[in-house]
Amino acid sequence: MGGIFLNPEGNNAFTEILNNRISKVFVDKTGFIGETIDRLDSDSKLIAFTRPRRFGKTIMARMLASYYSKSVDSMEMFSNLKISAYKGKKLIDNKETEVTYKTYINKFDVIYIDMNTVDTKYLTYVKGEQVKNVADIVDFLEYQIISELKDYPLFLSILEEAQTGNTGLADALSKIHKSLGITFVLIMDEWDLVYREYRDDGKLQKKFIDLLRGLFKSSDSLESFSLVYLTGILPIKKYNSQSALNNFDEYNMLTPGGFAPYFGFTKNEVDLICEQRVCSLSRSVLKDWYDGYKIRMSIEDKVSKKRNVVDLDIYNPNSVCKAVNRNECTNYWSGTSSNEEVIRLINMNFRGIKTDITKLIDGIRVPFNSNNFQNDMVSIKDKNDILSLLVCLGYLGCIEKNNGSKLAYIPNQEIRQTLLSIVKGQKWSRRTEIVRRSEALLNSIIKKQDGGKVAEIIQNIHNSSAVSLLDYNSEESLTYCVMTALQWSTMDIYDSHREEQAGKGRIDLVYVPEYDEYPLIIIEFKYGKSAEEAIEQIKKQKYYRRYTERYRKIILVGINYSKTTKEHQCLIESLDK
Repeated sequence: MGGIFLNPEGNNAFTEILNNRISKVFVDKTGFIGETIDRLDSDSKLIAFTRPRRFGKTIMARMLASYYSKSVDSMEMFSNLKISAYKGKKLIDNKETEVTYKTYINKFDVIYIDMNTVDTKYLTYVKGEQVKNVADIVDFLEYQIISELKDYPLFLSILEEAQTGNTGLADALSKIHKSLGITFVLIMDEWDLVYREYRDDGKLQKKFIDLLRGLFKSSDSLESFSLVYLTGILPIKKYNSQSALNNFDEYNMLTPGGFAPYFGFTKNEVDLICEQRVCSLSRSVLKDWYDGYKIRMSIEDKVSKKRNVVDLDIYNPNSVCKAVNRNECTNYWSGTSSNEEVIRLINMNFRGIKTDITKLIDGIRVPFNSNNFQNDMVSIKDKNDILSLLVCLGYLGCIEKNNGSKLAYIPNQEIRQTLLSIVKGQKWSRRTEIVRRSEALLNSIIKKQDGGKVAEIIQNIHNSSAVSLLDYNSEESLTYCVMTALQWSTMDIYDSHREEQAGKGRIDLVYVPEYDEYPLIIIEFKYGKSAEEAIEQIKKQKYYRRYTERYRKIILVGINYSKTTKEHQCLIESLDK
């Protein structure tokens, strides 16, 4: 017998993907189950993973529930997945015993708490019948789980004998454990919902964290669990400088630890996806759009056995799956409700935040300090807290330097497009130097056709800190420089495409207008040659031929960077009908 919270049955997000893995993207992350087996009934049995929305947290939580829950028979489901190769050793009855994935599969009563489901049910409850002593979502959570515990006759008799009322979940689980010797696996998905959705209710937040303290910090109730697994977006709330649940091993986007490959797709996994029949997108395009979350972790060298610290690149898994299934790389992030939160944050009156955001979009890395961040959306004291929160929400990546300092950056094209759209919608953005420069560049191309001015603007961008991060020694870096400069002025009126097939070859960069009054722009880059050669290549290869029937005006742009003079040269011609 299964319920909503206690030993849930049936299909879930994990089994749905698993059952459709032939026609949909499926990446086997079941090796993570082995990591949790190693922690069962140990001093490290309390773990918390916080990641941005759409980073696979719920699927991982559902996977653990499908593995551990008594209410299902999932032996066959996991028999051909990576976890089936698991072998370990555990101390059982004071004896070291070899264990496999079969040892613990479907052996636990699982308490699965999806806080989004709790919130939805609570809002329905508020409109319906009221229950004594249930005054808020925290009371409601306890009431619901205890009600399901009482659906089990054996549990009911213990709770009735102990005269446990409608509240007191920690006490109820402790009574069951002491009477029956049963331990639970507790999985809480979106643990931080109270801090996000009820962020102005400090009293409720304290009540919720007190519930968690009662469950996981007192020795009596802690013995009731063999494993506790929390997921969320925000790290565990800090009061002053200390975590409210400092006995958890916590892994978040600011301090990700060694489990990064399980939350997001690695390069090797994306390479395998690209080889599958369901994928027709190139590796380079997927990387440009969805890669870039650098997670620092320690990896053991298989030969030397030494551990090296590396920055592992992680792809946004939800966006990769959508892009492959829909055969289109575009911005799948913009639908997240946290966009409104970003608008609130960047419009806060903290000195430097607006400038930093525009710099980040322009490709500049910005230093920040997360030491005083309280891990919530309310206790924001300065721009350091804003940048820390944007890292937790996934809008920024975070690089931790060897000296412990942190650099914020925009991880990929998807996030850049999202933040660009957000900032462009703010009135203050038009007053920034970066936006004015971008508009001047576009104006110099399509209206004035002033190659000298275009070269001058690009030269200034080349000398900026955004491009100085690159090795400026190829057409690739020159392309990045120009695309970075034009992104502010073109986003609402042009679609840009790199290496577009046209004529007898591929165009380096083409801007296709959304509206008829704007010209199509073809740009060819040269490195160490000449702008004349760039224009000549466009004409010789007839890159414009596929566009002449559709577009009334086409502008040809040739840009060269001289390795000897370290200067740019630009020529512009019109191809009018």
